[in-house]
Amino acid sequence: EDEQEEDGEEEESERSEDQLKGVLDEDTAAEGLHTLGYSAPGTEYVYLHLSLPGRELSDISILSGYIHLQKMELSSNKINDLSCISHMPYLTELNASKNELTTYFNFKAPKNLKEVDFSHNQIPKMHDLSAYQSLTKLLLDFNEIDEIRGLEQCHSLTQLGLSHNRLTAIRGLENLPIRILNLSFNQIEKVNGLKSLKTLQRVDLSNNKINSLQGLEGHQLLDVINLEDNQVAELSELKWIEGLPLLRVLNLLKNPLQEHEDYWFSAIFMLLQVTELDLKKVSVEEKVAAVNKEDPPPEVVAAEDHRSQVLYNTEQPQRVLD
Repeated sequence: EDEQEEDGEEEESERSEDQLKGVLDEDTAAEGLHTLGYSAPGTEYVYLHLSLPGRELSDISILSGYIHLQKMELSSNKINDLSCISHMPYLTELNASKNELTTYFNFKAPKNLKEVDFSHNQIPKMHDLSAYQSLTKLLLDFNEIDEIRGLEQCHSLTQLGLSHNRLTAIRGLENLPIRILNLSFNQIEKVNGLKSLKTLQRVDLSNNKINSLQGLEGHQLLDVINLEDNQVAELSELKWIEGLPLLRVLNLLKNPLQEHEDYWFSAIFMLLQVTELDLKKVSVEEKVAAVNKEDPPPEVVAAEDHRSQVLYNTEQPQRVLD
């Protein structure tokens, strides 16, 4: 009987341990608190930041009581519910990457929430984010999203990450102030839907199914384009980006157009403003060589004619004068 009782107690304690496993308690939360400062209303001296990455956490409901937090780092846990954030009106930064989220922003919007990282989760759909008008940075890379939507009212959004999702088209970004856009590793076939992004500076469209650069023209501030591993086959496609005044970095590795015999010098000639092509620095000498090859100035033509004439003469049989 005693043995049975002991076994029963052991089972019960194991069960209670299992129940507590993944549940955030006050002691663990205290370990993650740092950065003392005045609360947003300026009435109290409190901890402003919480950092608890990689703690196997699945239940963080206790954080509902931590109303003064301004930054929260919860990456690499097992969290699927962030409703506690409804009680954090002063939160400005949230990192909930590498968790088990299947929905996002399922909490009352903190008025000044600016930066959010929900990458590496299991989010299938984007929802209306009109309540989150202070958002400047939204990372949703490595999820299961098939359509960009709900961002119409995000008038402060300057960085958007949606790489490694299931997108087939670029839409839903009209008139946003996006400067950095990452749509790599999707199934996108056409570069449309970017025309109204007047502040775009960097775009990553690598590892898609794009065969034309049409849609990238007219972006006066664009300085980095990554199109590695796509299906651009014709050198003539470069005409769409040759008028971009600030373009400095272009990556077209693993595209069929690289197989053209004169690809390197033709690309440099069409894009003389570029300083890095296909992960290689473009030297001044290469730019000069490209111009001399593709559109040589008169003195270069004359020099080449002279060289040809000299070569021709030396190859003729020489007659010894009597």
